[in-house]
Amino acid sequence: MTPLDGTPPARHPSPSMLTARAQRTLDRIDGSTLDEMRALRDETERFMLRYKFGMDEVITKLSILREEFSQAHAYNPIEHISSRLKSLDSVVDKMRRKGVEPSFEAIRETVTDIAGVRVTCSFVSDAYRIAELLTAQEDVRVIRVKDYIAEPKANGYQSLHLIVEVPVFLSTGAHPVRVEVQIRTIAMDFWASLEHKIYYKYDRVVPGDLLDQLTDAARTAAELDARMERLHRTVHGPPPHARTGPTLA
Repeated sequence: MTPLDGTPPARHPSPSMLTARAQRTLDRIDGSTLDEMRALRDETERFMLRYKFGMDEVITKLSILREEFSQAHAYNPIEHISSRLKSLDSVVDKMRRKGVEPSFEAIRETVTDIAGVRVTCSFVSDAYRIAELLTAQEDVRVIRVKDYIAEPKANGYQSLHLIVEVPVFLSTGAHPVRVEVQIRTIAMDFWASLEHKIYYKYDRVVPGDLLDQLTDAARTAAELDARMERLHRTVHGPPPHARTGPTLA
């Protein structure tokens, strides 16, 4: 904007986005190296995009089940669906901790939780039912199951973890993508969220008395789930194919 006295406005040089050192380094890179860097960037973006699409595929399958239950059944076992995609930095850090060279093939075989979907249910039986309905679909391949509901972790953590593989169809063809699916009750999710916040607050070095209280709270949450499950069965009867654990391979 021109001042009222007619003098031209002062010009301020725009700050560089790079430090002087970074600029000097960039100036020394030849054209072919820059092309390789761009190609690596593009390949990395395509690699991560496949995981996003795989995550979207699983979310779609679960959302269809959720809507079907809402429309065609008297009871909907799915309360909430959420998702997250690991950042590339997190993936590389995990590979470094494992002592594995961070190549695309090694990442594909080693890191199975790049794409994650979480399903929250009201009751324990719902968690197993949703797992069965998802893994029964023909294009879903079960890679691994960890049942932390039947066998909780030492700190009391409970959840049903599935690693599934789904096909993602791109212009280059079908690409199998692995997605981690966590299925848990509202009580389990509340406890896990609290534990995560406490570990973050104390930079993973949590005082012993707090750990004891967390473990005790996990037992309380498990007792609440068991009591609510009994009430649910009293009102609605046993769920279809009711059982205490999954038969997933």
